[in-house]
Amino acid sequence: MNIKVLVATHKDYKMPEDEIYLPVFVGNAVHPDNNPGFQGDDDGENMSLKNKNYNELTAIYWAWKNLNADAVGLVHYRRYLIDKSKNGNSFSQILSASDFENLLTNYDVILPKKRNYYIESNYSHYIHAHHEEPLTLTKSIIMSDYPEYLEAYEKVMSSTSAHMFNMFVMKRAYFNQYSEWLFDILEKVEDKLDISKYDTYEARVYGFISELLLDVWLEVNQPKSIEVPFKFMEKQNWLIKGMGFMKRKFLR
Repeated sequence: MNIKVLVATHKDYKMPEDEIYLPVFVGNAVHPDNNPGFQGDDDGENMSLKNKNYNELTAIYWAWKNLNADAVGLVHYRRYLIDKSKNGNSFSQILSASDFENLLTNYDVILPKKRNYYIESNYSHYIHAHHEEPLTLTKSIIMSDYPEYLEAYEKVMSSTSAHMFNMFVMKRAYFNQYSEWLFDILEKVEDKLDISKYDTYEARVYGFISELLLDVWLEVNQPKSIEVPFKFMEKQNWLIKGMGFMKRKFLR
């Protein structure tokens, strides 16, 4: 099976040695001089110029339109799907080509373990961290253009956990179906949403929305899926993250 797992990055960084991984420099059309030699997301049909609003989705779009593979996935330069039973350092635990092949023999989609929020729903967490209007628009577009997804959307928004970071590996047919659905919705949100007063962080809005839309699509289409652990390659300061969460929740 020809599997390609994109590694979205915007900087030079250590990459896995396994050839199944394809480092993709996102926003290459904007900052080509910063690319250390990785595949750019601006070859062929692309949306590289929108990277500041779509985040790693510009790599997914590039793969959808240009990459020939039996299965396609995405991870991040500092965040990977792993096998905790493997010994060694963090990079030694990253899933290999044979790991992915074995999993895709029995499953259609590989996902990271869900992130749990415990004390609030996905909707509550989103609007405490970001502007609410993008989700309102997203729901209205689903209601008008994809009504068969509305019940799943409501279920995901009320849930307290989600598959985050836009990380996955999908067999090609599912990847194509998901990409067509996702980008159609996001482009319609983009047409209606005024982000001219959003700061740099909030301007990444379409990447943020997509993190929740993945579970909506999974809920409706029900591909045979498996969750695996994921790992940050750098130390996380959970105290600072926790304080940021509380500030967003109670002071926003």
